[in-house]
Amino acid sequence: MSYNMYVPTRTLFGAGQLNNVHTQKMPGEKAMIVISNGKSTRSNGYLARTEEQLKLAGVETVVFDKVQANPLRSTVMAGGAFAKENNCDFIVGLGGGSCMDAAKSIAVMATNEGDYWDYIPSGSGKGMPLKNSPLPVIAITTTAGTGSETDPGTVITHEEKHEKTGFLHEELFPVLAIVDPELMLTVPPKFTAYQGFDALFHSVEAYVSNGANLMSDMYAITAIENIAKNLAKTVENGNYLDAREKVAFGNTLSGSVMCVGLCTSQHSLEHAMSAYHQKLPHGAGLIMISKAYFTHLIEKHVCDDRFVQMTKVMGMEDAKEPMDFITMLVKLQEDCGVADLKMSDYGIKPEEFKTMA
Repeated sequence: MSYNMYVPTRTLFGAGQLNNVHTQKMPGEKAMIVISNGKSTRSNGYLARTEEQLKLAGVETVVFDKVQANPLRSTVMAGGAFAKENNCDFIVGLGGGSCMDAAKSIAVMATNEGDYWDYIPSGSGKGMPLKNSPLPVIAITTTAGTGSETDPGTVITHEEKHEKTGFLHEELFPVLAIVDPELMLTVPPKFTAYQGFDALFHSVEAYVSNGANLMSDMYAITAIENIAKNLAKTVENGNYLDAREKVAFGNTLSGSVMCVGLCTSQHSLEHAMSAYHQKLPHGAGLIMISKAYFTHLIEKHVCDDRFVQMTKVMGMEDAKEPMDFITMLVKLQEDCGVADLKMSDYGIKPEEFKTMA
């Protein structure tokens, strides 16, 4: 039950908190704002509002708008070069998990030489230590999915080697996180569901992993309850701010869970799937394998009591059997309209399974 906890990110949580960015101490004078290659950050006004807040804080800004849904190594390299060319002294990740992860990895390459994969400790990475500290990062999340705003990790895909892997470094904790559920009201229902299940599974995996401890349990079970009881409400009514706020809270807790606990192999399995199929949303892949994955763990009786406890906080208060968890998991997927996702819709074939595993 022992744990080692270090989560140094200052977090502004709640509706309207984007408006308070200018009141916070800035880690530099010129920011590179990292956003996706889509249109929503601009069309919803989030970029303009962020630029205005940074201007009020006396910060000059440039925008890097190249990030994919599953961010690529080549994009990170381009972003690092862009940050150097523009003499940026900190990075702002504005968007979903992909933008925050890209911002962290760009922060690495803005101060270090060579190739990003030189520093990756797994797969074909060279595992070299960073010679220089990354640039400071501010994370402004517009989704409730990855918890990347409060953790020191980033997940990037090497598009040529089909490796999608994480990189953890103590200095990649954002110095400031903005979790404003008002920025999440415009997320479409489908992606609200995908992102919500990603956040849910961070905590479900941590709760049943052999790295579970007193602190991770506290975060995880609270996150599971808040997400499970509110996600379908946000999918049904995107403007339901109270439900959005509770899902966002669960998501941020799930980020902290990963700082003090461990995910299991469900996440790694999905990373392999989307490493080979770039258009597969991470949350969708997790949903596809979740029923079989957790049924397997239940059939092995690895932690029956924990599956029952999760089921109770998800809404079945009289749960007695571990398989009741699967009943509630499938019900939540049905309520969110994502129970019928198919791997084949994204071009995944059975003959690939061994390679992915």
